[in-house]
Amino acid sequence: MGPSGLVCALLLAACCCSRRAAGVPGEAEPPVPEQVEAEVGGTALLTCGPSHSQSNFSHVDWFSVHKEKPTLIFRVRKGQGQSEPGEYQQRLSLQDRGTALVLSHVTPQDERIFLCQVKRPQSQEHRIQLRVYKAPEEPTIQVNPLGISVSSKEPEEVATCVGKNGYPLPQVIWYKNGHSLKEEKDRVYIQSSQIVESSGLYTLVSVLKAQLVTADKDALFYCELSYRLPSGNHMKESREVSVQVFYPAEKVWLEVEPVGALKEGDHVEIRCLADGNPPPHFTISKQNLSTKEVEELTPEDNGVLVLESAQKEHSGLYQCQGLDLETMASLLSDQQELLVNYVSAVRVSPAAPESQEGGSLVLSCEAESNQAVQFQWLREKTGQVLTEGPLLQLHNLKREAGGGYRCMASVPSVPGLNRTQLVHVAIFGSPWMTQKERRMWVQENAVLNLSCEASGHPRPTISWSVEGMAQEQDQEPQSVLSVLSVLVTPELLRTGAECVASNSLGRNTTTIFLELDSSRSTGLSTSTVSPSVRANGTSTEKKLPEPESKGVAIVAVTVCVLVLAVLGAVLYFFYKKGKLPCGRSGKQEITLPPSRKSEFVVEVKSDKLPEEMGLLQGSSRDQRAPGDQGEKYIDLRH
Repeated sequence: MGPSGLVCALLLAACCCSRRAAGVPGEAEPPVPEQVEAEVGGTALLTCGPSHSQSNFSHVDWFSVHKEKPTLIFRVRKGQGQSEPGEYQQRLSLQDRGTALVLSHVTPQDERIFLCQVKRPQSQEHRIQLRVYKAPEEPTIQVNPLGISVSSKEPEEVATCVGKNGYPLPQVIWYKNGHSLKEEKDRVYIQSSQIVESSGLYTLVSVLKAQLVTADKDALFYCELSYRLPSGNHMKESREVSVQVFYPAEKVWLEVEPVGALKEGDHVEIRCLADGNPPPHFTISKQNLSTKEVEELTPEDNGVLVLESAQKEHSGLYQCQGLDLETMASLLSDQQELLVNYVSAVRVSPAAPESQEGGSLVLSCEAESNQAVQFQWLREKTGQVLTEGPLLQLHNLKREAGGGYRCMASVPSVPGLNRTQLVHVAIFGSPWMTQKERRMWVQENAVLNLSCEASGHPRPTISWSVEGMAQEQDQEPQSVLSVLSVLVTPELLRTGAECVASNSLGRNTTTIFLELDSSRSTGLSTSTVSPSVRANGTSTEKKLPEPESKGVAIVAVTVCVLVLAVLGAVLYFFYKKGKLPCGRSGKQEITLPPSRKSEFVVEVKSDKLPEEMGLLQGSSRDQRAPGDQGEKYIDLRH
């Protein structure tokens, strides 16, 4: 070949190459596959061509194309289908007279191109792109447990969002306080990664990193997963979380609880507070208002100084100091005055007042406070307010005026602030007894506790007329109660017991009479006799009722009435039989055998009332003769 021929050959080759590279119009290109969507676990309907196609589907081959390599998976011959061995053998079935293939139990691996080839009347093929979807699980979010410092020079991990088992991989969007976050250089980073599970599903892991400021201490973060299903686009949100933000304090202040006027005995808390996180290390200083001395106090770890029972010595000017252990910066709070209101111990004079009967006493009361004080005098026994003011005047004193008197010093401007002092007034006199006499029913061989109470000034002593175990108890400064334990014996039943109270001004007694109670079972038992309502030494206590004597009297009266009724009935019977003739003289004869005549005459006299005499008169029709004095004679001599 000559040079000219070689040039022509080269030009022809270049022209052919350029035509092939440019793609000459008119040449056939592969058709766009039909799109079919299905969810994992569901079914997919694969149709071999348009529904109006006139092709003969009695001879069809189905292929799956993976990495551009077709693999035969199903054959249709004369309308009958048969699966080829492999991954689709148990999941394919014919539908619509062989025009469609149903794929069941769809998995992520089924996302590929499926190809059907029709052999008759002419060879043609149809491509189907199967798209598989699976909604991810609810996203979980985990906040950074260590917290983030605002002094950090680069973004720190805020939280991690995880979306499991989705297909295809979902998209993640981060939010702060409801606003979406976008990556910002040196400020916000979002790092996402994926994990392919053995099932073919995806797990998304997204980490939000940010550089936070003090204002983010209350910020709320959450993540959102966006994904697609055959039904459309969807999204799922995680819960909101907040991350702990560390920032230095800018201000320190002091609070006192409770708020309002304080009094001695109150539970008080002095609290140091700061606007930093973590709070600084606190110390508290107290300045004495009078001496100006400053005292350093150490609160608890939470910056609280507790005064369990506040006293007036706790009053002063308090100030908190906060030390940031990271920056070593120190902040001071404003000074705050703590005032503990108080009332001193109440003093009463005279401390042990005493007087003769008919005399007078003046009691005075004193107390100090940082506030205005009011005084009241009350009777201890009744709580009655006797007078307002520090002085109590008692005139023409009687024995009953003895006892307790209480002075109360209170501060009206501070509710609940008061102090009291009790003083006992003694009236000279011989012993008073609560009872002069007492009667009680007892059982023989029973153990009794006999009690006796007496009062007087000087304080009396008590003795007993019988032997036993005695115990004394002080009731009041001038009163004493003695309890004697004794065994009930015949001798004790006969003599009773006497309690004797005496002092330098005289003596007095209480007598206890014992009566045997036969209606109760005998045996060793214990009973107690206690003082009843207080009475003075000259009064006599009402005796206890005697139920046995009253019972015997009632029984005796009842028996007498019954005897009289029976006797009346017998006499009336003899009268009706004619055996008992009655005359106007009131004398009646009863015929007796001769041997017993003239033995005796019985005269029956009655002092009964006329209505009671009816029993002896027989009948209301027998009227008494004038001058009849109600005497009846029964003549038994004839």
